Amino acid sequence: MIGTNTISERVTGKIGDQTLLFQYTIKLVLLVAFSELILYRLVSRLGMHLSKLAKTNPWIIPTFTTLTEVGQWLLNVVAILLFLALTVALMTRYANRGFEGLNKFIIPCVALLMLLTAGFLIVPPAMLGAAIYNFTAMVAVALLMTEYLSSHHERSQRVMGVTYLFGICGWLYYQVVSTVYSFLGTVAAPPLVYEAHRGGEALMVLASILVYWAYGRGLSFRTRNQRQRRRAIWFWASAGFIFTAMFFIDYLLKGYDPVMAEHIRKGADGIGWIFQFGMGYTFYLPFAFYMAGLLCWSYTVIKLLTMGRLAGYGLGLMFIAGYALLYSNLTLMVVLGVMLLTMDRSKREATDPASTSDAPVMGTSDSLVGGHI
Repeated sequence: MIGTNTISERVTGKIGDQTLLFQYTIKLVLLVAFSELILYRLVSRLGMHLSKLAKTNPWIIPTFTTLTEVGQWLLNVVAILLFLALTVALMTRYANRGFEGLNKFIIPCVALLMLLTAGFLIVPPAMLGAAIYNFTAMVAVALLMTEYLSSHHERSQRVMGVTYLFGICGWLYYQVVSTVYSFLGTVAAPPLVYEAHRGGEALMVLASILVYWAYGRGLSFRTRNQRQRRRAIWFWASAGFIFTAMFFIDYLLKGYDPVMAEHIRKGADGIGWIFQFGMGYTFYLPFAFYMAGLLCWSYTVIKLLTMGRLAGYGLGLMFIAGYALLYSNLTLMVVLGVMLLTMDRSKREATDPASTSDAPVMGTSDSLVGGHI
C-alpha cells in the first residue's frame, strides 16, 4: 500500500535542545538582566525621587545606596554574560549553517558590535564612535529581523517583528542622526528625529501588545477545557477593567476627593519619571496603553518560559532592555534577544503514513537503550 506524505510542523530551537553552556548562560542573562532592571535602573531612580523623605527617615539613604551598588554590580555581570552568550550563539550559528546566506552579514556585524563594545570600554567613544556603534547595532538588528521574517510565516509574528524593528530603530535613528549633526557642528535641525523618537516609542508599546497576538494566544472562550475557560474569563475581565479604569480614574478620583487625586497624580508623575530614566519611555501616550503592553508581554513571556521556548527568553531580553538603549549592554541585550527569537521556529517535516502504520508497536533494542527511534 502506497501512502502519501503529509506535512507536519514542530517547534525547534527550544532551550533544552541547546548545549548546557548555552542553556545556563541564557537563563542567567535573563535572570541577572531582570534583577539589574529592578535594582539599578528603577529602584535607584526611586531612591532619588524619595530624597525629601530621607530627612525624616534615615534608613532610606543607606538602603537605596546598597541596592544601587548591587545593581551596578549586576550591570557588569550581565555585560560579561551577554558577551559569553553572544559568542556561543555565533559559534552555534556558524556550526549549524556555515558562512552562507544572511550569516555572511550577521556574524561579522554582531562580531563588530562586540568588538566596538569592548574597545569603547578601554577608549571612551567620541561622537563619531557613538554614531558608528548605533549604526552598527541598527544594521545588526535589521539583519536578524530580516532572517526572522523569512523563517516565520505567520502574519501575527511578522507584524510583531516589523513593529518592533521600526520601534527600536526609531531610537537608534534618533541617536545616529543627532550625533552626526552634532559632530558636524551644523545649526540645521536633524531631519525627522523628533518624529522618529516619538513614533518609535509608540511602536514599541504597540509591539509589546502584539507579542500576545503572536505568541501568547491560548486564552480563548471557545475552549472546552473548563480550567482554561475560567482562566480566560479572569484574564480578559481583569485586563478590560484595568484598561478602562486607566482612562477614567483621574476624573472619578477628582470628583470624589480632589486632594487624593492630586497626590495620586503626583505619584503617577513620579512613576513615569522613574521609567523614563530607567527604560526611556516618556509616557506621552495614555497610561492605559503602557499597562496593556506590560500585561500582554508579561503573560506571554511567562507562558513561553514555562514551555521552554527560546522565544520567551528572546522577548524577555528585547523588552527588558527598554526603549532608550543608554548603555552598550542594553544594545547587546536587544541583539541577543532578536537572535534567540530567530532560533525559535516551526520546522516543516514530511512523514509517510505507510511507514508509520508499518512501524512496530514496541521500539527496537536501540530505541529502548539509546533513545533513538
